[in-house]
Amino acid sequence: MSSREEMSRSFGAAAGAYESGRPEYPGAAVEWMLEPVRREGRALRVADVGAGTGKLTRAIVESGADVVAIDPDAGMLASLRENVHGVPTFVGTAERMPLPDASVDALLLGQAWHWVDPPVAAAECGRVVRSGGVLGLIWNVRDESDAFVRGLTAIMHPSSAEQMIADGGPTVAAPFGPLEKRTWGWTRTMTRNALLDMVASRSYVITAEPGERERVMTEIAALFDGASRQNDDGLPVVELPYRTEAFRGIRA
Repeated sequence: MSSREEMSRSFGAAAGAYESGRPEYPGAAVEWMLEPVRREGRALRVADVGAGTGKLTRAIVESGADVVAIDPDAGMLASLRENVHGVPTFVGTAERMPLPDASVDALLLGQAWHWVDPPVAAAECGRVVRSGGVLGLIWNVRDESDAFVRGLTAIMHPSSAEQMIADGGPTVAAPFGPLEKRTWGWTRTMTRNALLDMVASRSYVITAEPGERERVMTEIAALFDGASRQNDDGLPVVELPYRTEAFRGIRA
């Protein structure tokens, strides 16, 4: 197994930290990705691929769509079933999905397309999404214009997703058309434990040698302690600015 594949399949070992530490997705971003098929005025069938613990799945459910969740890691899907009730789950990847042809109106991936083989995944997504349907890709990325965020990144390294976004965003292939893009800015208030869980859920940290993992976590804790303020309940917190980057393409 390559180091990249090892990192892409590592998240089940930190499912609890992932659920605690990773941010939710803005409902407005999910609605925007689904808008081209929402206009038809009927119940939507949506697949959440690379669903993890259900961060994006929850937002899709809240939009009123019928959802199935797919992930390569059975441990992540077990966590999803605890967090989002009533959603069917399947082990699979964007390159190989256990779904029938033309069976969904939209296929969404949150924090996941940077792990796929784009031409292979686009062909498989095109098999599963009906003609005129949507491929939606979405990432929550920290805003590097903020000094605290730059400090975080210096300690724990940028992710492949962050690098891809900085380099111009994702690429897709036939049968999907050009990607449209929309960005939302927002801020997440985080406790010390939530921040440490966010860091612990990153593939670089999960797969790091124990000494490197300890270094990262120790330095992040010190960074938090030096930047935190007390909230109304007297708990130390930091404000972490995010950008949600969403893309959508229409199947021919």
